[in-house]
Amino acid sequence: MFDILIVGAGPAGASAALFAAKAGKKVVVVDNDKSMTKRAWVENHYGVMEITGPELIETGKKQAAKFGAEIAEGTVDNIEKADGSFTIKAGEKSYSAKHVILAAGVSTDLAEKAGLKTKAGTEPRIKTVLEVDADGKTNVDGIWAAGTIAGVSVHTIITAGDGAKVAINVISELNGERYVDHDIMK
Repeated sequence: MFDILIVGAGPAGASAALFAAKAGKKVVVVDNDKSMTKRAWVENHYGVMEITGPELIETGKKQAAKFGAEIAEGTVDNIEKADGSFTIKAGEKSYSAKHVILAAGVSTDLAEKAGLKTKAGTEPRIKTVLEVDADGKTNVDGIWAAGTIAGVSVHTIITAGDGAKVAINVISELNGERYVDHDIMK
């Protein structure tokens, strides 16, 4: 049983995984390797002069794994809720967690299948996004959303920040108090 299961390892998902794993939560990220960031050339990401999308994604996954996040490849077929937790199926494998963060970019099929409310997107070419509150909560208690699927701008710096924000909110809920991740130079 994981604390947090994240669907998608693009900037939003990997950033959420990084923060959650660094906070000591048991995290699994299931990714289908179809992120739109895989086609990007990035020169507008703070702290990075330039990077390819694939390099950015690999770096994000490595950062999350460094703190203990499990990274699994697969396409999530279904989300089922039972006994206060969620189980997702990705091909032959299944994973269970107390909370799910959907960071699946433009893919809302899984979310709609799970009964999550959607609305029209505001970004160019993003037709549908999930309805979320300011914390990233969806209409299903325990399922959160971050990044493009949650209606934020498709820019990697923004989706990564949104993933971090949502992870901090999930961590805070799990801990029962506001969580802050602030390192100090040694």
